[in-house]
Amino acid sequence: MTVKNIGVGMLGYAFMGKAHSYAFKNMPLFFWPPPAVPELVSIFGRTDSKVAEAAQNFGFKKYTTDWHEVIEDKEVEIIDNCLPNDMHHDISIEAIEAGKHVICEKPLAMNSRQAKEMWDVARKNSVKSMVAFNYRFVPAVGLAREIVRSERLGRIYHFRARYLQQWLRNPNTPLVWRLDKEKAGSGPIGDLGSHVFDIIRFVMGEVKAVTAISKTFVKERPLPTDKMKKGKVSVEDAFESIVEFENGATGTVEASRMATGRKNYNNFEINGEKGSIEFDMERLNELRFYSEEGDVSTIGWNNILVTESVHPFVSHYWPSGHVIGWGDTFVNEIYHFMDVVVNDKRVDPIGATFEDGYKNNVILDAIIQSTLTGKKTPIVF
Repeated sequence: MTVKNIGVGMLGYAFMGKAHSYAFKNMPLFFWPPPAVPELVSIFGRTDSKVAEAAQNFGFKKYTTDWHEVIEDKEVEIIDNCLPNDMHHDISIEAIEAGKHVICEKPLAMNSRQAKEMWDVARKNSVKSMVAFNYRFVPAVGLAREIVRSERLGRIYHFRARYLQQWLRNPNTPLVWRLDKEKAGSGPIGDLGSHVFDIIRFVMGEVKAVTAISKTFVKERPLPTDKMKKGKVSVEDAFESIVEFENGATGTVEASRMATGRKNYNNFEINGEKGSIEFDMERLNELRFYSEEGDVSTIGWNNILVTESVHPFVSHYWPSGHVIGWGDTFVNEIYHFMDVVVNDKRVDPIGATFEDGYKNNVILDAIIQSTLTGKKTPIVF
């Protein structure tokens, strides 16, 4: 069997660069025959020695400290932008205008204005573009969408979500870029909240208005380059919000990176007139389901192990009952994007378009605005 190759250029070699590289390398193993075999051509990073090491570790043919070289490389057809948030806008636009297909990490941009510009450029060009909201590609989240969209829960009353991590609980944790407003745009509002609000739009539907508060608990942290000196934390450590939905449901969303004991606790629950569902990212192969239908003597919460071939993406992995991992959500994501690129398919509704990324940024902007004014902020796309 002959399968074409498609060249990939990776921007960034840290946490997300590694996760995406893992996905490109492993996608053909599970999704055989793949739409195309990713050829890892070039990787960009700002530190020469570290990006050289990453290129060797991840399997890229070459590396550079100039991102323009990756975009200009004739062997590269797909640009994967895993850089900090302040480097999404200009670089992704340049890549699209150079005729490259682009997958960009979330949030799409620093704010909705930038995201709108990116969406406008994407609409005017024939290449494919997708925002890397990998939780859309968790089989259990896909099943949750199917249950809600098929109206098995009936009319939806409530949505509540908590995305909690603990990695900043120690006040001596260094002042990394995610704590700098100029580079990140916001703290857990964009870092974690962007995931939650994308899940909301993917599973539930549109948001009508938000009311929110935020808090910075540790206002100064050691500098990464000199731990004897401290710098100002310019983003929030946590936020809480009340959410109103277009379908009449009410909800709450909170996120924190100071929640001691929580590693990657992305949890949501949806309550409807006929039943409820609950998901926890730390148990990503499971979906809890409650239905009012059936014998009253046996009605209760059921724990669905989402590992059957009928569930989203699962047929490409292991026999029934064998679980997948967090890294496999990226494999599913990359397969979807490769299929879209090679076979000229639509990114949506399973993948997140740049329009989805823009609407996500509009909601994040509204959350930030509400934290500043203390008032309910309507969502206007």
